Amino acid sequence: MSRSDKTDKYYETYDYNSRRPVFVELEDLREDQQDRLIKSDVFCMIPWTHIHGFPTGEAYPCCLAEMEHPIGNMQENSLEEVWNGPKYVQMRESMLADKPCKECTRCYEQEASGFFSMRNSHNKHFGHHIDKVDQGATPKFDIVYWDIRFSNLCNLKCRSCGDIFSSNWVQENKARGVTSKDTPNVVYAGKFKLDIWEQMQPHLDSIEQVYFAGGEPLMMEEHWLILNALIERKRFDVKLIYNTNFSKIRYKKQNVLEMWKLFDSVSVGASLDASGARGENMRKGTVWDEVEQNRKEMLEICPDVDFYISPTLSILNSYHILDFHRDWVERGLLKPQDLNVNILQSPEYYRIDALPMDMKLELVELYKQHIEWLEPQDHLTRATNGFKSAVDFMMATDNTSKLLEFRDYTNKLDLFRNENTYADFPELERLNVS
Repeated sequence: MSRSDKTDKYYETYDYNSRRPVFVELEDLREDQQDRLIKSDVFCMIPWTHIHGFPTGEAYPCCLAEMEHPIGNMQENSLEEVWNGPKYVQMRESMLADKPCKECTRCYEQEASGFFSMRNSHNKHFGHHIDKVDQGATPKFDIVYWDIRFSNLCNLKCRSCGDIFSSNWVQENKARGVTSKDTPNVVYAGKFKLDIWEQMQPHLDSIEQVYFAGGEPLMMEEHWLILNALIERKRFDVKLIYNTNFSKIRYKKQNVLEMWKLFDSVSVGASLDASGARGENMRKGTVWDEVEQNRKEMLEICPDVDFYISPTLSILNSYHILDFHRDWVERGLLKPQDLNVNILQSPEYYRIDALPMDMKLELVELYKQHIEWLEPQDHLTRATNGFKSAVDFMMATDNTSKLLEFRDYTNKLDLFRNENTYADFPELERLNVS
């Protein structure tokens, strides 16, 4: 049976929370391999298949790894040197000994709370590479899943973001006197602009999956070089995954929608927090009409490409993410289940657990009503569980001590940007009281 046949067969009865590997039959695995992939509470395929890179050069096992524990720096060393550097080797040795890794705390915490973690997901989707684990702590430099943020190049300056991931934020911070005027607006993950791309080229034949994020990936030359190279090689089997603000779908004379329709599997997560003026406030630089037009054009050109909205849930959009979600569903722009809730963790003054109890209780009722509408239509339960998790997170902690910071920061940013957040989000006027 071919890999594609197995995939089709599996997805007929796809269970999001299953730990069973997708591309390999259990009977084809040794007992110790099954133990690692399914039974272990520590082992993860990521250190043998993947590398994640920040725009500032720090390299991590994955995007959930603790920021305090990078495994190397791509501005100082080559990718191959990071791959078999002492920190990544130590991490692999710990996993081989079934010992917890300090880099993996977030996954352990998620699993302890009953959630399906990234560790679980990667063992499921990359378990067919389990033979690489037998190569020991220093496997061949042969990354199959790439996730490197090539730069901080971005056309927006979202309120929940900052200069690490947005060149526009660097510019604004210079204007506000927060950042030195000598600071470059755009920083690159490698030693120079196309360094990472040049290092990736020899390994394009082994790629199975690429995750594009930023900055804004659809503005980055590296993204288009990769897509064109894969198309030239007829590698339409490579899975493409995006986190994009969805404001740009064209680069020079190329339309990404025409390219996406060539690939077998494309998944587009659009970072959209709210609609209309609210969306433009939260993600400064957004032109909402253009976002909606991009979605309509996508439905015309490549309607079969997986598309979901991936909002960052904060105080700002806590009330209105529900309206936005339902509106797009009712207008045929989104399937009910195609929403992935990202609960903002930092900065703390934007967290939904900072809301006062009266507003929390209002939201509990609103989310309950939304879930009752959504749940019968959400066969994967991703969106439903996201909203339920948001309620649990909001009610678990009293973080109201951060509200003064919220007021101060919001008012200062509004003054600088000549905006009025409380006009766009009138329910938050209650928070603007000393």
